[in-house]
Amino acid sequence: MSSRRLYDKVMTIVSTLMIFFYFGLAYIFLFSSIINADKALRIIFASPLLLYGFYRIVLSYQKIKENFFDTYDD
Repeated sequence: MSSRRLYDKVMTIVSTLMIFFYFGLAYIFLFSSIINADKALRIIFASPLLLYGFYRIVLSYQKIKENFFDTYDD
């Protein structure tokens, strides 16, 4: 296995884990009492995080499929 393929696999896993960070931060903005801000402001900050999280799910799916399930003749 080349070092480039190993790097791609590690970065795919890291980017997949970041999805949980985006959704977790959106959850904190929406439902937590830690953020003392107006409800509209919390929704304004949480909405892009949710949208970006869903976008990253699609990209992660493509990268996982490419890096882990495609066959290569190395």
